[in-house]
Formats: sequence, structure tokens, C-alpha cells
Amino acid sequence: MKCESCGMPIESGAYCQHCSDEHGNLQTIEERIRRMSLFMKKQNPSIDDKTARLQTIEYLKKMPAWKNHPELK
Repeated sequence: MKCESCGMPIESGAYCQHCSDEHGNLQTIEERIRRMSLFMKKQNPSIDDKTARLQTIEYLKKMPAWKNHPELK
């Protein structure tokens, strides 16, 4: 199984620990973009904030949890 929000391998449920709150609910789109952008910058320190955000949005558009989200259109 994979997280429907980020694609990370998971054993059960729809979302991984990084994409959900303590009750298993999906984080807001802004929180997910913020956190994934920070992760991208950590993995590739040479990219700027804007690039990390744009790359995150493009990635999330492909994920089941976000593909029809109005803020990503």
C-alpha cells in the first residue's frame, strides 16, 4: 500500500504518519505543501523556496488524495 497523499509505503490506512494528524485525518493542502516543500529543500538544498513549492504542487496533483483539489488546478 502507498499513502494516497504522498506515495510513501504504508501498512494500513489511506495516509502515512507524515500526511495525517494524530487522528488519522489528512492535513490541509497548505500544511502538506509546506511540509513537503521543506522536505524537498532538505533533500536538495540548492533549490529555492518557490521552486520547492512548485515542484511539490506538481507532485501532489498526481496523488489520489489531491488530484481533484481545487487549490491545485
